Amino acid sequence: MSQITQTVESRRKELIDKLVMMGVYKHGDKHLFELSLRELEYKYRKVRSSSHPHSQTGSIRWVRKKVNV
Repeated sequence: MSQITQTVESRRKELIDKLVMMGVYKHGDKHLFELSLRELEYKYRKVRSSSHPHSQTGSIRWVRKKVNV
């Protein structure tokens, strides 16, 4: 395998892993492993821009406490 092919496949795997961790398994009717690198990058940018990093369960929650003065 050429260096370019290895690099592309490595990047595809990285993006697929990140998308799966974000709860994305398909794009339309296609599974992630069926998508090209360009399609995976587009989907990753789209998902990342629409999700807030602290929106998951267990995220930071501000609690307002009364202070006795």
